[in-house]
Amino acid sequence: MTTAFDVPAESLISAVSKELKENDKINTPTWAMFVKTGVHKERRPENPDWWYVRTAALLRRVYVDGPVGISRLQTKYGGNKDRGTSPEKFKRGSGSIIRHALQQLEAAGYVQQSEEGRTVTPAGQSYLDNKAAEIIKDIPELSKY
Repeated sequence: MTTAFDVPAESLISAVSKELKENDKINTPTWAMFVKTGVHKERRPENPDWWYVRTAALLRRVYVDGPVGISRLQTKYGGNKDRGTSPEKFKRGSGSIIRHALQQLEAAGYVQQSEEGRTVTPAGQSYLDNKAAEIIKDIPELSKY
């Protein structure tokens, strides 16, 4: 049986983000076109569909690492801040973006919150595994496994 671990992350995230955009379970907030994804960034994302890509990446990340919390995901999506002549320093990613995306995934039924952190629901796990099975058919060197 094919799981999300069997396919490249980039192809899974792009396929899931396209489907999340098409089926209207996830909606981009009105403020999303004005924000940076963290204090370490200088500009907002150039991709107009970045919200769906981040939501799909968060769904995959919760699937792979779960149970996880907001702080651990902020560390994953953080980066080095350019401080001019001072050495770069690591800064965490935006917690508000992560929190809102996870709340939308919870409303869609793909993620659930527990005492340990957020985990993928059985519906979310089967959704990602089915997407991975579709993707692996298109990759000739991986389809033989």
